[in-house]
Amino acid sequence: GRYAPTEESGLGSTTYFPRVITSQEPPLVFVRPDTVSGSAGLCLMRLIGSAGNWTGFYVRALDALTAQPNGRYFVAAFSAQAVAQLGMRLWDGSSKMLFDSGTACAVFTRAFQNWTYERSDQDPQGLYRNYYSVPFNFPQNEFMLINSFSMDMVTGGTRGRRLYCVWDFANSKLTARTVALSNPYAFWLPTLFAKMNS
Repeated sequence: GRYAPTEESGLGSTTYFPRVITSQEPPLVFVRPDTVSGSAGLCLMRLIGSAGNWTGFYVRALDALTAQPNGRYFVAAFSAQAVAQLGMRLWDGSSKMLFDSGTACAVFTRAFQNWTYERSDQDPQGLYRNYYSVPFNFPQNEFMLINSFSMDMVTGGTRGRRLYCVWDFANSKLTARTVALSNPYAFWLPTLFAKMNS
């Protein structure tokens, strides 16, 4: 489907899945922002719902200088759903569906964690911001797992590093940004990409 601005003067986006995801594990959300002349930044992703009843997700634009949250997404769960009219289905011994031939699957295409440290600065509140990047060609059929960017990272202090992701289309690179009270330079977050295979 698509995600689009729904709140916060166009900075926030709440998207509901076409059908409830009933897995106990949180689903994986893959996004691909629309290509823009500058950059598209996303942060603060969170899932809506709870175990057995996942209904959607929220994501926010980095700030007013990056594009509004517009793009495509797909969601993957660790379960099958009865969606095929014809085909094959498999169940386990307790009648839980394991496979439906109509359920699309995610095919992982690449992963990396070889971020290059670029620079550091401080925001107006005095928080440290670190910038990391990797060259990237942004193919249209490849989506990034955004769940990885939903959690704060460890800093060694009481408050974690907030994490942001920026698709810098103008410079053909993917950028990660951290914001924290302290300034650790280590950054080994794996970034995963996939495409949907129906």
